[in-house]
Amino acid sequence: MVEYKPQEIEAKWQKKWADAKAFEVDVDPSKKKYYVLEMYPYPSAKLHMGHLRNYSIGDCLARFKRMQGYNVLYPMGYDAFGLPAENAAIQHNADPEKWTWENIEHIKWQQQRLGFSYDWRRQIQSITEDYFVWNQWFFLKFNEMGLVAREDAYVNWCPDCKTVLANEQAQSGTCWRCNSQVTQKILTQWFLNIRKYADELLDCLKDLEWPEKVKTMQQNWIGRSEGTIIKFEIVGTGEEIPVFTTRADTIYGVTFMTFAPENPLVEKWVKGTKYEKDYQALLHEVLTEDRFERMNAESEKKGMFIGKEAINPVTGEKVPVYIGNFVIYEYGAGAVMAVPAHDQRDFEFAKKFGIPIRIVIQPEDYEINVDKMSRAYEEDGKLVNSGEFDGMGNRDAIQSISEMLAKKGKGGPTVNYKIRNWLISRQRYWGTPIPFIHCAKCGAVPVPYDDLPVRLPKNVKFTGTANPLETDPEFVNAKCPKCGGKARRETDTMDTFVDSSWYFFRFIDPWSKDAPYSKDAMEYWGPVDQYIGGIEHAIMHLLYARFWTKATRDLGLHSFSEPFAALLTQGMVNKENPFCEACNVFLPIGKYDEGKKTCIKCGKPYVLKSAKMSKSLGNTVDPQEMVDKYGADTARFFILATANPEKQLEWSDEGIDAVSRVIKRAFNTLMEPPAAFKKAKDFYDELMLYHVNVVLKAVTESFEMMEIRDALNKVANLVDLFRDYVDTGATKKVYTTCLEAIALMLAPGAPHLAEEVWEVALKKKGLIAHARWPAVDEAAIKPEIKNTWDYDTYVGEDVQNILKILQKAPSKVALVVAAEWKFQALGAVIDGLKEGKNAGDVIKKLMGDPAMKKLGGKVAGFVNKLAKDPWGTEKLPKFTGQAEELVAAGNFKLLSGKKYPAIEVATEEASSEKKAEQAIPGRPAIIIS
Repeated sequence: MVEYKPQEIEAKWQKKWADAKAFEVDVDPSKKKYYVLEMYPYPSAKLHMGHLRNYSIGDCLARFKRMQGYNVLYPMGYDAFGLPAENAAIQHNADPEKWTWENIEHIKWQQQRLGFSYDWRRQIQSITEDYFVWNQWFFLKFNEMGLVAREDAYVNWCPDCKTVLANEQAQSGTCWRCNSQVTQKILTQWFLNIRKYADELLDCLKDLEWPEKVKTMQQNWIGRSEGTIIKFEIVGTGEEIPVFTTRADTIYGVTFMTFAPENPLVEKWVKGTKYEKDYQALLHEVLTEDRFERMNAESEKKGMFIGKEAINPVTGEKVPVYIGNFVIYEYGAGAVMAVPAHDQRDFEFAKKFGIPIRIVIQPEDYEINVDKMSRAYEEDGKLVNSGEFDGMGNRDAIQSISEMLAKKGKGGPTVNYKIRNWLISRQRYWGTPIPFIHCAKCGAVPVPYDDLPVRLPKNVKFTGTANPLETDPEFVNAKCPKCGGKARRETDTMDTFVDSSWYFFRFIDPWSKDAPYSKDAMEYWGPVDQYIGGIEHAIMHLLYARFWTKATRDLGLHSFSEPFAALLTQGMVNKENPFCEACNVFLPIGKYDEGKKTCIKCGKPYVLKSAKMSKSLGNTVDPQEMVDKYGADTARFFILATANPEKQLEWSDEGIDAVSRVIKRAFNTLMEPPAAFKKAKDFYDELMLYHVNVVLKAVTESFEMMEIRDALNKVANLVDLFRDYVDTGATKKVYTTCLEAIALMLAPGAPHLAEEVWEVALKKKGLIAHARWPAVDEAAIKPEIKNTWDYDTYVGEDVQNILKILQKAPSKVALVVAAEWKFQALGAVIDGLKEGKNAGDVIKKLMGDPAMKKLGGKVAGFVNKLAKDPWGTEKLPKFTGQAEELVAAGNFKLLSGKKYPAIEVATEEASSEKKAEQAIPGRPAIIIS
């Protein structure tokens, strides 16, 4: 037996692929292109199971498409700027660049050890000048297009660290590093005007081959809604606040206004008043809440009156102005007109603060009373207390009231979007410097293109208490590009989403020095044909990438409008973990007693439940340990064959062991030829060719539909059928044909093993990675072969069921094929019942045949038996007559002969056994002795 040594085989073929530059590709107009890409990974210290799954899916598809004849672009790079490197610099006094490069080299080594077929010439990483210079170039171009803005925005501010924190660094209102209470602060920040493309971002979704769930998430995030702008004047200030509403029909029911606590106008209005102290306390309390929780209809309503009044532009009525925690500054104008009779949140707020409630919509069939209302009436009806619009249906009134407001210059119909402009400012070191210089005389001035790139200085201090860029005078102090005077360089860096919003284009032409990429190369390779990544990036990353693609299209850099034609979001990798039902929580390591099987906190027994693999729970599995123990092919095959890409994958030690056995068995089967070949071709050869082509057809379809689990399991089952064929006796030509087809089908999922079979067992020249995907031989898929195979399956199951009952080893198995007349009678029963006839009608018709009449009661008994379950015969193999079934029974001897000591075949007419009468067409009587 040939021993399977995955470490040796995989090292051998990885070297051969590298030496042959097997996966390097260039523009080739004679070939159809296919661009496969996984989401740009952050170079953490090592791969986790999510990485392994993501890359295995992409590599399998890339290999399949190459074999189909496509010119496949399959690159890899690293999203290398970001917080983790800077955190390491702060915590360990490390150089973030050195720390990042060490991680890149390690994760790249792991990817190469797994045999992923990347074109490594195209490797990029966002931290190198030849990449981030184009971030800055794009920013300047977008500025020229009017897509860059510098505005005030609320940020999380740690007063001790003296720095801005991302939302994930300010969990529960405290600083991730020093645990100080986070405050809110207005800072001037840089934005990209993504809202300019809101309509196009929404409209183009319908043309994408993306999961509906992802498209819906993007639709909701963009949040297009048609409604009305209504301008409310703030008494005593002269300020007019444009409020967006979809319910202009309720304007007469406004009894107060509610502003977001973080709205900058509010802080201005209360400054120096008796409301300022309470406002500041409430502001801090509200801004430490999760903003999604704030918008939850069930959340507690918090707020206060701030001493201002607003004028209803329709009624002229003055209404009080409040702040409320359920209003978010980023949405609309950060203010809403409050109609408590017809909005539940407003209703609860009004009840809590004793604000009047005015009904302006009454139902058609009954009347609501304001004194008896227990909740807001949010349904349709007729307007009341609404001046000239009384009696009008409220939906019809929306347009009429909007038109009235437009005539008065107090608003009118409009379209609003929930999506905000993209805040790209980060007060951190490890990112792309924003290419602007601030001059007291000239304002914010863009860095000239000739002065790019703006490089990160090396002489900075990572104290964790300020933006490190501000600690280097040589970096900060600059000359104004306009007037030449003293100026200050921008110290904010770009959000790392910038890096991941166009990297897929740089892969197309990573060598370009005069432009981000060649337009000709882009027109050939773009867009990405299949993008693969986690659902957690369904909104921000994908939305920013789509925006970037449209903006750069408008720069004339390419002609297409979407970056990713098709998207696959792979499922999570889960593993059982202790779960305490009493505490209703998954238990991390140290929180449960494994010996007693109990929760340490409450002492009650825990159960094992599936949970996403995570370091915090401690239920992770190191992919490298899998590779070291089983080999890369086994690790990849397990990941791919256990669940289809979009489904959740459940890890189990038993599962990986089982796959290891499958791979070893496949290797031995495919590498060990028969000791001798038979000379004459028989039915088994035809059957094997039938199986190979049926499976090939199904596997091709499964790969095309990204149902990789189904494809690989079909191939694994085919290997077992092939082994049975070889054990029974194979002809050399059929053996070679089948072996070649199986090796080719295995190549996308177990590439190293397949290469070894290709070279050693098949003696082929060249790489299987470059071989063409086999074509289906339709002529080999004969119905009569399927019929015989089904016959063997059904008869084999019947024999096994009888043996279970007898509980003894047989000395002989006899198959008795039904008498010829039963084939005619079976057809008559099926046809007769389809025509609505009963058993008596069928018997009468059959008795018109003299030969049938001679059989008398036998025919009647047979027909009556069939009539009780006529459709039970539908699943049985179909034969035109006894002779055809006899051939199938003879082939059962060939296919299953090794399982039993002896197999005899007889006809019912020639048998003296009483049980012979039980035979029906497609299911012989079975006599075991």
